[in-house]
This record gives sequence, structure tokens and C-alpha cells, in this order.
Amino acid sequence: MEQPRKAVVVTGFGPFGEHTVNASWIAVQELEKLGLGDSVDLHVYEIPVEYQTVQRLIPALWEKHSPQLVVHVGVSGMATAVTLEKCGHNKGYKGLDNCRFCPGSQCCVEDGPESIDSIIDMDAVCKRVTTLGLDVSVTISQDAGRYLCDFTYYTSLYQSHGRSAFVHVPPLGKPYNADQLGRALRAIIEEMLDVLEQSEGKINCCQNTECHSGLPRPHPARDSERDVHPPGPDQEGQVHQLRI
Repeated sequence: MEQPRKAVVVTGFGPFGEHTVNASWIAVQELEKLGLGDSVDLHVYEIPVEYQTVQRLIPALWEKHSPQLVVHVGVSGMATAVTLEKCGHNKGYKGLDNCRFCPGSQCCVEDGPESIDSIIDMDAVCKRVTTLGLDVSVTISQDAGRYLCDFTYYTSLYQSHGRSAFVHVPPLGKPYNADQLGRALRAIIEEMLDVLEQSEGKINCCQNTECHSGLPRPHPARDSERDVHPPGPDQEGQVHQLRI
């Protein structure tokens, strides 16, 4: 019997600040060219560096695609390696976005937990990718930066009950080119899917034997395939850019 295809959503960010060409979106476009194999439906989106757009978009992506996994990709001017982020943080958002806006509460979700961990074992993913012999270094972090990257990650983790991931890439040419970043993303996401599948198999086994792993339950797949609500006049350009 043919296995159902998995939906995977991958996002990159648009320009901001000194990053007039955002390496994260370039890397995601390279990934789109490569694909994730015949068993995966890959959906890519460019996200504006805007808090309010993120708050609207992330739930819409989960509702539209019911994905197996969502991976957000951002650029870090301090990074020299591709970095897997373990968690997102709820508070401390003081930096203004491209609209000169930041949340008055300086947090993602009112009364939400301080941080949320991904259910994906990033240490395992990092070790696996390192053994593949790619010409890209991969490392781990627990601080996605308290700007739109961290804000997006926490929002997605909250929406998905931990079924999201975030990858930071260095700026283009410092030291990796677009092709290297795209291939690294493909390898990382393939390993994430495998690690996620194995961890869910263990959870199901424990549930069948009435034991409890302590891991959060994955977010259940949604049946709804309806499109995102049509935008208002002031949002039309953003939604076209996001290709929803």
C-alpha cells in the first residue's frame, strides 16, 4: 500500500536592516529546487520581518497544510555555522520590525510558558548531519535571539505543540554559498523527519503499553483544507508575497 505523502512547510525571511538580500530566503529557494523526495510535498513561504504578519501567518500555515513539520529559517549575522535552535522564548521582544512596531507586551503569547522546546531532538539531528560529510558545519543553540526569528519560532511551537524547528544560517558568502546552504537544509530536514518519526514510534509504543514518556503529544493533523481568509486591502500585498 502506498504511503501518504507528508506535507512539510519551510519559511525564510524577507529583507531587513543590513540584510538587503536575506540568506534565509535564498537558502529556502535553493531547497525548493532540490526538493525533499517523492514522499514529501514541500511548501515554501517568504515571511516579512513583521510581528503582526507572523502572528497571523503561522496559524494560517498550520491550518492550510496540516504539515508533518514546519521549519523556519532565519539569518544570523553572528553565525559562522548552520545552527539548529532547540527552543523559542516568549518574552523580551523590544526590537522594532520593518513597520517600526513591536508588541506592547514584549511577548509572543500572553500568559504563555517562558519557553517551548521543539519535540525534535536537535542534538541527534546535529550528530546525524555531521556524519554525512557535508561541507557545512552544523551546531546547536538555545537562544534564537529575541527578535523576529525567536518570535516566529515560539509562535509556531505554541501553535504546533512543539512540532516545529528553526534553523539559523550565516549571511551568504560568510562562508557558505546558496547551493551549500540549500543542500544543508535538505539534509537537516530529512534527518528531522526521520528523528521525528522514530520518536513518535516510541511514544505510540509507550501508549500501547500504558507507559508515559513525558514528551508532549504531537499536534493532531487537521482535516480542514480551506484557504486562508481573504486579506483586507492593507494586507493584500503581504499575502501575495507569502503565496498563501
